[in-house]
Amino acid sequence: MVVSKNVEHSRDPFEDYPVSSEEYDEIFVPAGTDTTTRSGSPSPPGGREHYSPVVEFFRHLGRADLARLHRIVDSLLREQGITFSLLSGEEGLERTLPLDPVPRVIPAAEWKTLEAGLIQRIQAMNAFLHDLYHEGRILKAGHIPRELIYTSTQYRREMMGVDPPGGAYICVAGIDLVRDLEGTYFVLEDNVRVPSGVSYVLENRTILLALLPRLLSSLPVRSVRDYPDLLGSALRGLAKADSPRVIVLTPGAHNSAYFEHAFLAREMGVELAEGRDLVVDEDTVYLQTLHGLERVDVIYRRVDDDYLDPLIFNAGSLLGTPGLFHAYRRGRVALANAIGTGVVDDKAIYPYVPAMIRFYLGEEAILPNVPILRLHEEADRAQLRARPEDYVLKPADRSGGYGVAILAQAPTEERERLVSQALAEPRMWVAQRRVRLSTHPTYLEGRLMPRRIDLRAFVICGRDGIRVLPGGLTRVALPEGSFIVNSSQGGGTKDTWVLAGAGGPPFA
Repeated sequence: MVVSKNVEHSRDPFEDYPVSSEEYDEIFVPAGTDTTTRSGSPSPPGGREHYSPVVEFFRHLGRADLARLHRIVDSLLREQGITFSLLSGEEGLERTLPLDPVPRVIPAAEWKTLEAGLIQRIQAMNAFLHDLYHEGRILKAGHIPRELIYTSTQYRREMMGVDPPGGAYICVAGIDLVRDLEGTYFVLEDNVRVPSGVSYVLENRTILLALLPRLLSSLPVRSVRDYPDLLGSALRGLAKADSPRVIVLTPGAHNSAYFEHAFLAREMGVELAEGRDLVVDEDTVYLQTLHGLERVDVIYRRVDDDYLDPLIFNAGSLLGTPGLFHAYRRGRVALANAIGTGVVDDKAIYPYVPAMIRFYLGEEAILPNVPILRLHEEADRAQLRARPEDYVLKPADRSGGYGVAILAQAPTEERERLVSQALAEPRMWVAQRRVRLSTHPTYLEGRLMPRRIDLRAFVICGRDGIRVLPGGLTRVALPEGSFIVNSSQGGGTKDTWVLAGAGGPPFA
């Protein structure tokens, strides 16, 4: 970037940035707040120490060049086809996934705690899934109500007694994290069916490396570029073959995350296939190629359980392959993630993850859940009736922000209707306490404004252990006042820079 010399163009883009005492801002602290650096000396005026190079860079850049940087970023997204499909009525609307040029920065010590908490959570979830589909010890001990499991739309009776090839239920996970007013991290949601978004992490970093090399080189930012290699290694580790054939299974070009499916297949050097490209013969899966049928050992599937095999699940599915489940059950092909993992995505099961951690690991959760009401319990039902404005209603089995209702923002009549609906269908809804998500300076209409954010962290489980991608996808609620950060609901993104500690891994 060439920095403008014009005085007006060089105006500080942060000079009129509003800092609220009612929300935790990732960069700035309200006037009068007592903060210190790690050395014990006062922090830079109004700012957090680890953001000092970022603030200094953008202040030197100025408003005009920040605006130009924003336009260049948007142009690159369009030119490179980095898109996401939104559902609008019955038509799909494809658009770029906005990337804000001001990065999010996470210091090494903070990331170390997040990493440990994420690894702990996935360890417990994998143990739970194996137990659930085998002995069911946690259910017998009464730590999770059986009726919640057996009424989950993601519970698969067909998986009882099945040992997934490679032994892994969760190979890839996306865990959504938020911060409250005190700056404490919470787990907002778990995504272990077909978590999406990692391609944007990698593409965002590529763009900012090209446009902000001086800023990136001034900080010890950990690299994210080895994710495709880590994922490919974890997938190959699920197979018995010495040189397994891995494919990415996609629902097709009309899927909202098709860009990511194609991206990951290309980056891992494997084929991208649809269900119609596969055939099953004698419980063996084959890919139809120009050279004939070639055996498939591992499928990284981006297709939900219901659509994988029309002979077992949804008979009307045109996205899957007949016979795939029997091949999987016999251990002739590995699937990542395993069929039936989605039961821990169920938001009615989410409150019990800390109990899973205690039961299987003998530990307390490092990362707490956002408090949530169990609507089948009368005391919690009464609490929702008394203080509905404190809660967010979510459908228990949906993702992507669809159906979410922030009761404090709903008109009184609509709020009463939503609460009545949730109480009448307690298995279909959860009431999660509303967290005032942390904010981050975000470029909008010529100026930097605070917008709420979360962080989707990506975790890979392989034979070599559990690895957490250093960073993840910071998602931004772009409309003023919005708490909904989901890309499917029109949110944007930020590059997430995790700083390495002394002697840490390679940068950028």
